Amino acid sequence: MNRPRLGVRTAEVPEGLDTAALEALVAAKGNTTVSTCIPCRNEAATIGPLVRAVKASLVDQIGLVDELVVLNDRSTDDTARVAAHAGATVVSIDDVHDEHGIGNGKGNALWSTLLASSGDLVVWCDGDVTSFEPDWVAKLVQPMLLDDSVAMVKASYRRPTKTGGGGRTTELVARPLISRFFPELAGLAQPLSGEYAGRRSVLEQLEFMQGWGVEMALLIDVAEQFGSSSIAQVDLGQRLHRHQNLHTLSVQAAEVMSTVLDRAGVGVGQADEPVFHRADGAEVPLNLHSRPPVATLETGVRQAS
Repeated sequence: MNRPRLGVRTAEVPEGLDTAALEALVAAKGNTTVSTCIPCRNEAATIGPLVRAVKASLVDQIGLVDELVVLNDRSTDDTARVAAHAGATVVSIDDVHDEHGIGNGKGNALWSTLLASSGDLVVWCDGDVTSFEPDWVAKLVQPMLLDDSVAMVKASYRRPTKTGGGGRTTELVARPLISRFFPELAGLAQPLSGEYAGRRSVLEQLEFMQGWGVEMALLIDVAEQFGSSSIAQVDLGQRLHRHQNLHTLSVQAAEVMSTVLDRAGVGVGQADEPVFHRADGAEVPLNLHSRPPVATLETGVRQAS
């Protein structure tokens, strides 16, 4: 396979956006609406400060964000209560499932946020981030507000080496596969980053992998349909969050690998219900199911209330 390496764009944004820069961004926003969506499962320990930062700085103070949604993905802790108390609109994934059938996985939660929100631009952030800064959201939407040809913006950031560096799944699985099959995406520093933004008009045309392959599938599909140059990345500085152990990451890696190979047209000889075989004989089902493009759904009912 010989694919052209057109490359993604690196958007230049200031390290810190001062008040004047933010006000200029709001002016450029015009009638465009922005939704910040945070999918969460058992993030009561971290979701409060994150929501309060977005609400105070970007919703109340300057009006850059029009909608702040926390998608509660069947949490068994106080995530929903903490998020609501901090000022977010909390939507239960069960409400989405009641309308569109049950799904599972991170990608299913991201897909559900499209049904729970209405902004022209959608900004996603992981709920377990402890180094979040409000200007992350501003930096992620800026390229799309200033350039209509930008369809998606991914975060680039530094992750301390002692806590995993660039990300183990990224460096050992995603990056080698991108280099081999999709070199036009090789310039992305953090292809699996949980902080990114996209145009609703683009996102609603794409299917969403339900499992851990969602980020790679979206990148590949956006590049395929709109060109790799429609993808930009911005530097958000340093990112800190909770890390998963290798036992858990092995399943994540298998789903990412399967997704990329499938998009590359490489047959992997898996059964209809693929599994990850562990050395001890255990078999873990891989979540390679997908959700259809939102634009194809019979109902466009928003679940937020």
